[in-house]
Amino acid sequence: MKRLLLTALLTFVLAGCGQEPAAQPATPAPETGAPATPAEDAAPADEANATEDGAATDEEASDSAEPATGAEASAEGSDATVADVPPPSGPPPREGVDFEVLPTPQPTYGTGPGIEVAEIFSYTCIHCANLQPHVNTWKARLPADVRFVYVPAAFGGAIDNFARGFFAAEATGLLDSTHDAMFSAVLVERAFQAGSEEEIADWYAAHGANRETFLSTMRSFAITGKVNRARQFGLRTGVNATPTIIVAGKYKATATRDRGMEGLLNTVDWLVARERGNAPEF
Repeated sequence: MKRLLLTALLTFVLAGCGQEPAAQPATPAPETGAPATPAEDAAPADEANATEDGAATDEEASDSAEPATGAEASAEGSDATVADVPPPSGPPPREGVDFEVLPTPQPTYGTGPGIEVAEIFSYTCIHCANLQPHVNTWKARLPADVRFVYVPAAFGGAIDNFARGFFAAEATGLLDSTHDAMFSAVLVERAFQAGSEEEIADWYAAHGANRETFLSTMRSFAITGKVNRARQFGLRTGVNATPTIIVAGKYKATATRDRGMEGLLNTVDWLVARERGNAPEF
């Protein structure tokens, strides 16, 4: 029985990163400074099933869209203004390697002013955990015209349960204090055996939530709508691996082995500058 539980845990941890696009270099291995995990966790699994039965239609996802709140905050409190932002200084990104231009521009995930940068992530993905410390530093210096949002992956199974936990934490005001800790709980502490809704509610209860209220929130119609909207956003933008960053509904950026996580965020800076109109040609 114990072996079966460990097998289930490994399955949903590996599924979180999905499958990388074949045309791109491999996703970077875990970087130093990120949560330490066994090396085998860094290997992507087979492509996640992003079209499970019961997924909402685009119209249903659109109906559930709401103004950006909580995790959809840009760099609030940042002193950087658009006029102060110089062109990116890092190496220019390579189209077809560091990023792709979406065949058809898509509606952004959230609403509001500014250039949206949306990170599709999963708490069960080691690469997302490795990216998170870099994102924390990067968000602190975002200019006022950039709106950053986390979008939990909804590839099915336990991955969806963690997405429900993310949205319930957002709804109950616990997201800021638990977001980074959840990566560690899944990938370092091995706090979950199967990633069930009950296990996730137990974990949030240990971090300040009322368990029954949190579990009820996870299962609510409103949270189901948010999960379906996140799923549809991933489908519309062609996301099949995490982490993936969508800029302005037009560009899809992923990390590469040679440039790593800092390179991914440098690519995002260039794409934002292109969207703003102050990037050199690349």
